[in-house]
Amino acid sequence: MAEVLYRRKRRHTTDSMLESALRYARLGWPVVRGAAPGEDRACTCDRMGCPDPAAHPVTMAWGVEASTDTDTIRRWWTASPHANVILPTGRVFDVFDVPREAGVMALARMGRAGVPAGPVAAVESTRYLFFVATRSPVDEDEWWSCHLDCVPESVEETPGLRWHCRDSFVLGAPSVLPSGDRVTWIRAPYDEGGSVPLPDPIAVLDILSDASEEFAGDGR
Repeated sequence: MAEVLYRRKRRHTTDSMLESALRYARLGWPVVRGAAPGEDRACTCDRMGCPDPAAHPVTMAWGVEASTDTDTIRRWWTASPHANVILPTGRVFDVFDVPREAGVMALARMGRAGVPAGPVAAVESTRYLFFVATRSPVDEDEWWSCHLDCVPESVEETPGLRWHCRDSFVLGAPSVLPSGDRVTWIRAPYDEGGSVPLPDPIAVLDILSDASEEFAGDGR
């Protein structure tokens, strides 16, 4: 009986990954397969001491391979049913990645100010991801290419804020972390009426920058 329940739970996880990837594709969001937690180690990739376990694409060619094609997506997740879902940024949307406490503070302020927050996801209990309309590559002088190992969190004006745009990516729900926790939507990018509009990045950035600075100033 326990084995049957385990298989059912595992199948539910498989369907959730595939169906989520397909739903993102229906929104026009390209997706690509990501690594996942391993059975006996933190990541299924072949790198010893992976610096970002279960939170990166399975291939270096992810930027070229990312797709919204349903046949391609079904083939990928049929071959790797437990692969996490990777969402490339700087194409349809950019993502502001902040500490959870700063994200909670910013959401409250957006609500009071009437500023649309758009889709927001939580990564474990530590980070909030704010999805905003991308300005790449239209405003190339103002937007820059952002790599995961070169983020603006060291900039004094925006402590703790990571900015994912061109050449970057984030984990999409319901991806699983080595801790066993999942990426979850606080504000999903879809509702009964279809897709949720992506907000203006500058309006969101202003509030997130203030919240991140205040959070860092509190010494937390």
